[in-house]
Amino acid sequence: MKSDIDALMQTRDLDAILIVGHAEHNPPMYYMTGGGHVSHAALIKRKGEPAVLFCNDMEREEAAKSGLKVVPFSTYPYKELLDQAQGDPALAAALRYQRMFKDCGLASGRVGIYGTYDVSSVIAILDHLRYLVPDLVFVGESRDNSLFMYAMETKDEKEVERIKRAGQATVEVVEKTRQYLVNCQVRDDEVLLNEKGSPLTVEDMKGKISLWLAERGVEPAEGFIFAIGRDAGVPHSTGNPADLMRLGQTIVFDIYPAERGGGYFYDFTRTWALGYATPEMEKLYNEVKAVYQKVTENLDLNASFKDYQRMVCEEYERNGHKTPLKNPETTEGYVHSLGHGVGLNIHERPWSGLTASDDNLLKPGVVITIEPGLYYPEKGMGFRIEDTYWVRPEGKIELLVEYPYDFVLPMKNWKKK
Repeated sequence: MKSDIDALMQTRDLDAILIVGHAEHNPPMYYMTGGGHVSHAALIKRKGEPAVLFCNDMEREEAAKSGLKVVPFSTYPYKELLDQAQGDPALAAALRYQRMFKDCGLASGRVGIYGTYDVSSVIAILDHLRYLVPDLVFVGESRDNSLFMYAMETKDEKEVERIKRAGQATVEVVEKTRQYLVNCQVRDDEVLLNEKGSPLTVEDMKGKISLWLAERGVEPAEGFIFAIGRDAGVPHSTGNPADLMRLGQTIVFDIYPAERGGGYFYDFTRTWALGYATPEMEKLYNEVKAVYQKVTENLDLNASFKDYQRMVCEEYERNGHKTPLKNPETTEGYVHSLGHGVGLNIHERPWSGLTASDDNLLKPGVVITIEPGLYYPEKGMGFRIEDTYWVRPEGKIELLVEYPYDFVLPMKNWKKK
């Protein structure tokens, strides 16, 4: 949680942190500021002291909503800096940072750098800063195990309530999608038709889904998956826009919207077949559902997340499917990890992969996905079930939003011959 940041800085031997970029769609900055229309900002926090937010003057009122001390960039007149830098914008920016660090009492020490910004610009500025403030050491970290990934790993009840609201909007859109599909007219060749009587495509459905999300105050900040047939058998294929919606094919609908403005995500997947499914499809879907149920019925407080990945692999291998346990490079069968944390990032700690560190635990406060699947692209089919769970402070593991697990969806305007 945010209250852990100073302790995490101590553990990493950091005297300060610097976050750069926008307040929206930039998890570390959003985490510290609460979001809002603040662009090209910088946040400096010394260990044990409150953070200071530096921003454009035009955005000072938006920045003030963060509750942090706000310093406008006009405190450091850009024309003077640019003149001093002989017209070099990167050096001018570095000179401004030099003054900002000085005003924050930072002349030496280790500074962790975070945020989302143009990499080239950051490198150019850092090259100058290392010369201007040689006693400051700038430290980068791997994203997956950074200070902020550890801080964000556990959520308080207010954060979880926001994730849950995003989840409620998500399942409303999923249900609207289901209702739309089952009410479509169907041609003799089993192709669905849209309102104009034209063949319904994946692109048509994505347009409708995006609109329905927007109407509910959430956005597909990192896209979503709506894939049919062969593409459903490739886990992260988002779906071919030109593919026609047909009966009797698997549809993987993986939808992970965030609050508008770069807030908290929700993650959810269902697999459908419209009208009917082949016996092989039914068999594979039932295997996925059985594995999902076994995992969710056996989740234990403070258990290692990767132990459940091993459980899933062993279950699938008993049924004759390839998995990462014995076939790390497999592209069919079970090909990914069981789940991941969810928050301001769609993927964050705890991780469930077989190589994850032992501190990825189902401890109080974590929000995780459980998403086993099976994938056979050459057979034209794929399957995944996914829900999001919260480990409550007292240790109970709670499904955040419920939705049915129906596989075959009966069509209202079609009867099997």
